[in-house]
Amino acid sequence: MRPPRNYAKVGYSMIVVSATLAVIGIMALFMADDVLYADNLQRDNTMHFNECKLNDFKTEGCEKYHDRINNAISGIYVDLDT
Repeated sequence: MRPPRNYAKVGYSMIVVSATLAVIGIMALFMADDVLYADNLQRDNTMHFNECKLNDFKTEGCEKYHDRINNAISGIYVDLDT
């Protein structure tokens, strides 16, 4: 009976998996400087939107919200022409 040859394939697969995990670990070390980056970005955008809402979306930089919120579904209608 011939010895099975699938041991080599499993060994190579394990090497590839471990190398991939090592690369992911190294990337995580270098990219983890600001782990709250997405959270801070979300908070800043929410704060900007709330400031625009208080000023009736008439201040500079608030134009980007006009088409998104200026409809009946959103419940917020602001006439920017007046």
